[in-house]
Amino acid sequence: MSNLMPITEFDVVFISYDEPNADQNYQDLLEKCPWALRSHGVWGSDAAHKAAAALVNTERFITIDADNVVHSDFFNVELDMSKIGDNDVISWAGKNAVNGLVYGNGGIKCWPVHVVNAMRTHEAAPENDTHAQVDFCWNINYVQMNNIYCDVANNGSPYQAYRAGFREGCKMSLEDGDIVDKYALKKLHRKNYQRMLVWMSIGEDTTNGLWAVYGSRLGCYMTNLDRDSWDWRDVRDFKWHTKFWTETVMPQFADPEGELCPATGYRYNVEKLKAETVRLGRILQDELDLEISDMDDKASRFFKEVYVNPSRMAPMVREEDVIGNLE
Repeated sequence: MSNLMPITEFDVVFISYDEPNADQNYQDLLEKCPWALRSHGVWGSDAAHKAAAALVNTERFITIDADNVVHSDFFNVELDMSKIGDNDVISWAGKNAVNGLVYGNGGIKCWPVHVVNAMRTHEAAPENDTHAQVDFCWNINYVQMNNIYCDVANNGSPYQAYRAGFREGCKMSLEDGDIVDKYALKKLHRKNYQRMLVWMSIGEDTTNGLWAVYGSRLGCYMTNLDRDSWDWRDVRDFKWHTKFWTETVMPQFADPEGELCPATGYRYNVEKLKAETVRLGRILQDELDLEISDMDDKASRFFKEVYVNPSRMAPMVREEDVIGNLE
């Protein structure tokens, strides 16, 4: 027997840290969901989700990332709770504004409070638990949905776009949350491998999109070809990202007459950025045999026009079994 539960019965928490579009996106969310709460500035993904869970009064709650613009029709959804396990986390796909990919990255999640309170991931993960060091996905039981109920706008600044790309360039080249032999990258989960190639090729047609392409190439390069220079688990640490960006990344592109990066106050040379992005791409092609390409703005628009995202439904899980739309 079905047990239908409207989304509007769950508490909703908007989680923000330093995203330049956070305030704007939160105000947009409040117009669609006036009861939405906000957790802001909590360092660490594990701690941030526990802080969000501490705000709610429902047994399950919805999380909205700060770079996320939610579609109003999401709040017409209902869930058949008889089809959902007590420990299941429901994950709706988000559409990335830079490269058009549709998958769980940045998408809306529905968490059981007890799962969040019991998990130990990211900065809270035990040293010997490689699965939980850099992401939730290897230790959490996700029910993956195809419905697109949000746009992931992680290109509000050069730094935001770069960081989003770097994190995916690193994480998509891991297997079960751990590094692999560089010659085994093509044996990774096929969808993740393909998404990694898209991150490293598509986006120059969007604001700050080149920074996302550069960031993803640099993240992949450092994870697979420059492991001695950093601890790849730092990909989870936003403080590390800010320090690395400020002290290492931006100075190499410094140009007093160049474009302004509001996140740091630096001005940067776009042509230097393009040249370094191409250089990294050649290394990744030669050393890792990655099928990436330098797609300009027209090629990026063409790709996003014709690309069909593969289904992300898990085997034996039918979307209609767990989700419907209210009349």
